[in-house]
Amino acid sequence: MSEIPGLLQASLSPATRKQAEVSLQALSVQPGFLTVLLRLVLEPSQDRSIRLAASLYFKNVIKLRWDDEEAPVPETDKAPLRNDLVPAMIALSNPSDKAIRVQVAESISVIASQDFPEKWPTLIENLVLSLSDTNYSINVGVLQTAHSIFYPWRAAIRSDHLYTVINFVLAGFVEPFLQIFQHTSRLLLSGTVSSDPNSSLQLVAQAQALLVDIYYDLTAQDLPPGIEDTHARFFNPPDGLWLQFLAWDPESLRGEPDDTTPSLPSQIKTGILEIAELFVRLYPETLQSAPSVQTMVRSVWDLVAEGKRSGVADDGLVSQSLRFISTAIRVKHYNDLFAARETITSLIEGVVVPNIVLRDHEIEQFEDDPLEYVRLDLSLPSSSGGLGLGSHDAVTRRQAAADVVRALVSTGMEVVTTEVAQSWIQKGLDDYAKNRSSEGAWKYKDTAVYLLTAVATLGSTTQQGVTSTNKLVDVVDFFGKHVYQDLQADPTTLYPILQVDAIRFLHTFRTQLTKEQLLSVLPSLVRHLSSENYVTYTYAAISIERILFIRHGNQLLFSHADIQDIAPHIIDALLKKIEAASTPEKAAENDYLMKCEYLRLLLRKVCLTFVHQRLVNILGIICRNPSNPNFDQYIFESISAFIRFVTGTKRAALSTIEQAIFGPCTVILQQEIEQYIPYVFQLLAQMLDLHTDSVPAAYRELLPFLLTPASWQQKGSVPGLVKLLKSFLARDAKQIVSTGQYTAILAVVQQRLIPSKANDVWGFELLQAVVQYIPAANLKDYFRALVVTLLTRMQTSKTDKYVYSFVYFIMFTMAINAEGLTPDFVIGAVEQIQPNLWSQILSNFVIPQIPKMIPKDRKVAAVGMTRMLTSSALMMQNPAVAAWAPSFAALVKLFSEPQHLTKTESADDPDAGLTAIDHEEQTAGYQAAYSRLAASETQATDPIADVRDPRDLLGHGLVALSRSGARIKELLAADPSVTGFLENLSASGYNI
Repeated sequence: MSEIPGLLQASLSPATRKQAEVSLQALSVQPGFLTVLLRLVLEPSQDRSIRLAASLYFKNVIKLRWDDEEAPVPETDKAPLRNDLVPAMIALSNPSDKAIRVQVAESISVIASQDFPEKWPTLIENLVLSLSDTNYSINVGVLQTAHSIFYPWRAAIRSDHLYTVINFVLAGFVEPFLQIFQHTSRLLLSGTVSSDPNSSLQLVAQAQALLVDIYYDLTAQDLPPGIEDTHARFFNPPDGLWLQFLAWDPESLRGEPDDTTPSLPSQIKTGILEIAELFVRLYPETLQSAPSVQTMVRSVWDLVAEGKRSGVADDGLVSQSLRFISTAIRVKHYNDLFAARETITSLIEGVVVPNIVLRDHEIEQFEDDPLEYVRLDLSLPSSSGGLGLGSHDAVTRRQAAADVVRALVSTGMEVVTTEVAQSWIQKGLDDYAKNRSSEGAWKYKDTAVYLLTAVATLGSTTQQGVTSTNKLVDVVDFFGKHVYQDLQADPTTLYPILQVDAIRFLHTFRTQLTKEQLLSVLPSLVRHLSSENYVTYTYAAISIERILFIRHGNQLLFSHADIQDIAPHIIDALLKKIEAASTPEKAAENDYLMKCEYLRLLLRKVCLTFVHQRLVNILGIICRNPSNPNFDQYIFESISAFIRFVTGTKRAALSTIEQAIFGPCTVILQQEIEQYIPYVFQLLAQMLDLHTDSVPAAYRELLPFLLTPASWQQKGSVPGLVKLLKSFLARDAKQIVSTGQYTAILAVVQQRLIPSKANDVWGFELLQAVVQYIPAANLKDYFRALVVTLLTRMQTSKTDKYVYSFVYFIMFTMAINAEGLTPDFVIGAVEQIQPNLWSQILSNFVIPQIPKMIPKDRKVAAVGMTRMLTSSALMMQNPAVAAWAPSFAALVKLFSEPQHLTKTESADDPDAGLTAIDHEEQTAGYQAAYSRLAASETQATDPIADVRDPRDLLGHGLVALSRSGARIKELLAADPSVTGFLENLSASGYNI
């Protein structure tokens, strides 16, 4: 392992990175690797870049392999690492080691999420014992570690296990936490910070910021008794700690006016206001015994009113201050605090308007970093009545200021709020009209439009934009009088932000306009796609995508006939913008363009001969340096949509498409571009499924490669590989049998998929295709070994998901109509392993699971059980016959919801697999590990389509069994609970 430092150094250079990473990967599976790496991280004589690289690699290996199924960190390494990590954090307490310490802290958090407290019960005790009254270098490291462990609680779903962990922490942590909190606060507020470098003002304030973060962590799920009992020390006026810190701002910690990083006092204030907002929302009664919220609102008002703290560094503080005010407004208990006209006027004039006005920084961002401007501008709140253009809380100060207005409007103060806001809106419009030719006059109208948007909005969703509006505001009238003109204007006659405002207004209130009105403005949006301004054409693309996906119920508002004239212009303009990029990174930079492109293809459903080659060319460009996962998702979705809809009308076009696509796909596989390989497998499967006659040689040549272990090493590739192999089995089973390649497929299932908890479902899915398409005669010699593999996994690491999948596979195998594949084929293979084993499987797994089958699986389960009970000779023999009556009772329970046992109308819809998809989710961009291509999905075929009604199949089977002389009546009488079902069968003409 002596070569590790050299390999880490080599991994920092693009020229040697690939080989160094391969060598490090090989070393990483050796026992003791992480211990050596941690030692290297802590070695002060080592080059700092190597130590940082080591800390990153250390964290990544722990993330990937701490409890990995295939190559986990050895247990012999885990215990020493758990013992060494807290001391390592303390050893890294020097401020110069902050970047390295962050990686180690995150490593501790990852391990704690899996091992704490069961395997690491001393973690909290070790952290507490490490806290110091004097050495804040150590305290910062300890608190950073604690925060990294507790932070995930903020977003965690409530569960018994979560609360067990939290209570374990609280028992040993709350008291020393409150003690160090009080001690640190006294040092800062009294100004008695030591001159000792380990207790400098900077370090103590940094510790205080972490303590505030941890206070939030500990109260995010519930209010611990220790904190509830002491809350008055923090909240109550006049000397509560929160109030004191809101006023605390030592000059030496303020930073420079042009700083972009928040100062420590600003971080502390922001954290305090996050806590205050949390308490107002979740624990309001705690704060109602004293005027805590009222006092805090006044403090916040003084903090941000009249445009104070206009610097970028204070954006987070100002936004959180405004969010706190919005939250307080929405709580009825505090309505009186805000209800007076003077208060509302002062709030809008002194707080809202100054923070809505665009600052120089944002204007510079519009010009110099337009994509970031768009992303921030889209991150608008939706959970509390915001504009619904993003999934995050308000992140910019103008969004947070607008939410204050929405809070006022939504809580019964809409009349006064609307009057005050409209007076400011009219003033802004008048000032713009009077001073239009002067520089900067556009700001008046920009502010007016933004304020109108805020006061007009009542409810919204991400998909639909604003869904309900303030009845006192006529949005359509305002659009016609003040916005439409900017949408139509020549770009050279207007400041570009006003044109963006017009597009955003349309985007925001799109569902308030009629279909005819939207159709009338679409040409203007298409024209803006060719704009020279980055933000303008990006917003145009986003707006077109959202408008064309407006839904009324389950139906899209716009059909392909509505947009067939402008669709080619949309696609051409979007592709031109992407193609004009000078580098692969620039080409993939703007995923909004490609998302719009994908959705347009989805709607178009007609052959555009110029599109597929251009898409393929773009793919070839971005392959050189993949840089944007969202863009990647959308371009592959676009290609998949193109394949789907073009071949749907012109099957002859398939060969042309294949010729264009096979080249880039081959390059991706040969060069092992990991990000794209899962997409390639899905595209290949999609195209292979379209071959109804013979399978082209190019696909057959690919199959041996797919069956190599290397192809299955990337976890994200597994679902796409399974889909592709299923296509091969469905289209080319004879060839696979003649070459014996089905044995390699079985090996993949037995060696790679079934043993893996992450991939066992895919293993069963592939197995179903194997038994469906490979003749039973060929499977006979392998089926017993296959069942042994399935039962071994059942015995060693059973999960609920695995048991369900196992039972469904057994039922599937018995249900399908394949020559030689009978219920006795399955039962016989099981009995070969061990006599009476089938009876145990029935009693322990099959009978309990059958009534639990989800609706989509019930038909297969019903048919499989019916064939097992009515056509199996082995089921009528001892000892299996003892399980016949309980099996029948389980089947009767399955028939209690007959609507799930017959074919549905959607099965006749060739686009059902696509149109049933929630497009909001499927077009959300890149998803971790595996991203399904929505357009490549088709309606699943019914493997037992020959059975129209399983109930009829059962009736016929029981009648035939009765006539054969079997003791069927005795078996049916064994369980009285089935009597009613049998009477219904008899009434239907099945006399048993």
